Amino acid sequence: MKKYNELKVYSTNWCPDCYRAISFLEEFNLPYSKIDIEEHPEEAQVLEEKTGKRAIPYFVLDGDWIKPYIPGRGFKREEMRKLFGV
Repeated sequence: MKKYNELKVYSTNWCPDCYRAISFLEEFNLPYSKIDIEEHPEEAQVLEEKTGKRAIPYFVLDGDWIKPYIPGRGFKREEMRKLFGV
């Protein structure tokens, strides 16, 4: 597993792609903090400022914004496995 300092996941509770992304992190015991953009609308604004949209899920890995899915195709599992070294 590659080391990192901080991983944030921008998501909501109703989002199936978010569920898959978080399930992946939990499968490999990767520590993260979850930011629910519905509970924290100010964070939805940050998401939009950084990415140009409010699409979720998004990972912020040590300050780098990463889109862990392809709309309509799903979670980028193999790419995320390589990214995290798992």
